[in-house]
Amino acid sequence: MFPNLFRLPGWFPLIGGEAVTSFGAMMALAFLSSGLILRSEIGRKGQDPELSWDIVLAAILGGILGAKLYYILLNFPHLLQDPVAAILSRSGLVWYGGFIGGLFAVVWVIRRKGLSIPSMADATAPALALGYAVGRIGCFLVGDDWGRPTGSWVGIRFPHGAPPTRVAIIEREFGIHVDPELIARFGDVVPVHPTQLYEVGLSLVIFALLWTLRKRGRPAAGRLFMVWLALAGAERFLVEFFRAKDDRFFGALTLAQMISLVLISVGIGGALRLRQSRVPSSDGLPSLGEP
Repeated sequence: MFPNLFRLPGWFPLIGGEAVTSFGAMMALAFLSSGLILRSEIGRKGQDPELSWDIVLAAILGGILGAKLYYILLNFPHLLQDPVAAILSRSGLVWYGGFIGGLFAVVWVIRRKGLSIPSMADATAPALALGYAVGRIGCFLVGDDWGRPTGSWVGIRFPHGAPPTRVAIIEREFGIHVDPELIARFGDVVPVHPTQLYEVGLSLVIFALLWTLRKRGRPAAGRLFMVWLALAGAERFLVEFFRAKDDRFFGALTLAQMISLVLISVGIGGALRLRQSRVPSSDGLPSLGEP
C-alpha cells in the first residue's frame, strides 16, 4: 500500500505540508482518463471535442457533492457527533452517491448545450467504465473498501489500511466473525478479499466490451449507456457479496446491492426497449429524449 505519494513543501500556499494521497492522485487520473475517452467519442459523433471537459467538470463537482451527501446520510450518527469532521473530511466518498450527483450535473450541462442526452450518454458509457476502474486502484492503494476475511491465496492484509484489517475492527465495525484459524495463522491482522482489485478487473472487461460495441451496427441512441448500466450494476452486485459492509439492511443484501438491482432492471429494460426502436444513433444530431 502507498497511501501517501509525497508531501507538499511547507512554503506551498494554504496547503503546505499536506500529503498528496494515492487515492487523490488516482481520482484525478480517473477523471483525466475518462475525459480523454469522452473527448474521442464526442469528436467521433461530430461535436466539439472540447465539450468533454465541461461534462467532466460537471461530473467532478456533482459527483463529489453527491458522494459526500450519500456518505453523510448513510452515517448520520457520525454527523451528529462531529458535523465539521463528517462534512470536511477528505474521506467518506460513496460511488453510488457520486454517480447520482454526477448524473444530475452532467444532464444539466448537456441540456444547456442543446445536445442529445441519449447520444451523449452513449459517449460517456466507456468513459465511466474506465474511470471507475482507475478510481478503484486508488482505493486499493490506501487500503479502503476491502472485503471479508479469507485464508485463500487471493487474500491481502492491510495493516495500515483505512481502516486496517485488524480482527477487532472487522468484528466490531462490520459485525463479521473472524475464523479463529485465520487468527492463529496470521495474527491480529488478517487477509481479506481485495475487492478493489476485483472491481478493477471486471470494470476493465466492461470497458473493453463497450469499446467494441460502440461501433457495431447502428443501435438506437442511448442503448450503449443502458448496457453499461446493467453491467455496472451486475458487477457491483456480485462484488458486494465479498465486501466487508455494515449496511446490510435487507437481510443478506447491502444497500448498494439494492441500488444495483434497480440499475440492472433499468439497464436491461431500457436496452430491450431501444432494441425495438427503429431510430438509430444520430452521433450527435437530435435524437430520442431530446429536450
